[in-house]
Amino acid sequence: MDFKIKTSENNRQVISTITSQLDLGAENVIARLAFAYSIGGDSKLNIDKIEDSKGKEYSSKVLFGENLPYYIAILSNKYNIHKSNKDIPKYVKLHVDDGLGKIYNMTNKKGMDFLLDSILEGLNKIK
Repeated sequence: MDFKIKTSENNRQVISTITSQLDLGAENVIARLAFAYSIGGDSKLNIDKIEDSKGKEYSSKVLFGENLPYYIAILSNKYNIHKSNKDIPKYVKLHVDDGLGKIYNMTNKKGMDFLLDSILEGLNKIK
């Protein structure tokens, strides 16, 4: 499944800011991290509360690369929908925007320690 998403207009600047702060290289890296951070949370997002699409555009191939089937499988499992569901791009957009907002708030409070704290938190959940 190939598709494109556009972040919200507010997140256009967030992407540039966080990418620069954390020295992540390409801007698609923070978008992928944002998706993963959001989808890994306990809550499901409401597809009816999707934000505008006036921000940064990503194709599914740029966003997820060769791992696209795995990301779609995780999303499909979380929402109990088929991998070919027409709303998959909307759910991806929701989680990218949600994750960007959460990461932006955390980096403003914690700075670079955000990454280390998040990695340690994730590793502790695996144990």
